Amino acid sequence: MTCVLAIDIGGTKLAAALVDEAGSVLCSATRPTPRTDVMSALAALIAEVTEGGPPPLAAGIGCAGPLDLATGAVSPVNMPSWRGFPLREEVQKLTGLPTVLAGDAQCFALGEHWLGAGRGSESLLGIVVSTGIGGGLVIDGAPLLGPTGNAGHVGHMSIDPYGERCECGGRGCVERYSSGPNMVRWALANGWTPAAVGTNAAIDRSNETVVAATGGPSAPSGVQADGRALARDAAAGDPVALAAFERGARALAGMIASVAAAAEVTTVVVGGGVSAAGEVLFEPLERALDDVAGLPFVRAVEVKQSTLGVRASLAGAAKLAWQAHPPNV
Repeated sequence: MTCVLAIDIGGTKLAAALVDEAGSVLCSATRPTPRTDVMSALAALIAEVTEGGPPPLAAGIGCAGPLDLATGAVSPVNMPSWRGFPLREEVQKLTGLPTVLAGDAQCFALGEHWLGAGRGSESLLGIVVSTGIGGGLVIDGAPLLGPTGNAGHVGHMSIDPYGERCECGGRGCVERYSSGPNMVRWALANGWTPAAVGTNAAIDRSNETVVAATGGPSAPSGVQADGRALARDAAAGDPVALAAFERGARALAGMIASVAAAAEVTTVVVGGGVSAAGEVLFEPLERALDDVAGLPFVRAVEVKQSTLGVRASLAGAAKLAWQAHPPNV
């Protein structure tokens, strides 16, 4: 049986799998991302996945960025121990396999195009809405990576040149309005008080936000101010929570309309922790997109929720490897 090794590297979790040509996972494993010596943890994970399995033909890696495709180096914002780290070279030395690299959001888009909600789309934009906002483009079945590998950075498209200053240094970036932490920050600043209730599964725990750590307004003692609480309160009709999602959805709609106008994408797949809020996000997004989109081909874009969830980036890493190193070639 032929397979490839797929690797997904993020700030909280490392994942690896052996994946066949049809996208079936033969074996997989995950473990937390350590603060230091990430490569040792990754080596142990790869050994766990490959032991006893069929020998993979190649390895594909999806990693948080930014990255540099020319050198195969990565500098993930949420992994301070890796700055200019030669990831592609290190994995190739470790495994002895031809190795390809792309951003994790680019792999998310490719995975959804291959096996998920974007299957069959001629031109797709994948968006990961979570602690930050990432994106990737798949055009005619191939990922659009760009000269340095950072194409699809839609979270830092400016939708308001007079808007708020973003953490990246830019102004009016989508991420400043639509990411989980920034929606929570805005809601607290505008009078939202999270309801003191038990746990709720509206949004993945990966989207937790302790706003006090950013220097912004904070929730009452003992009450969790995070994206799950914001989604829960919005679903219950809290006006400020609803306004936060409306504001975030409108920024996303502006970005989607702009990308559709520039690249004529026909499908947009939205994933990440915030997307788990469901209709609380997607209903205002649909309304906002209907309002801001003008040209017929822009208005025709179809927005879907991810069907692969956390598996999308790993699937995309596998597809990346299959595309670069097809069997019997």
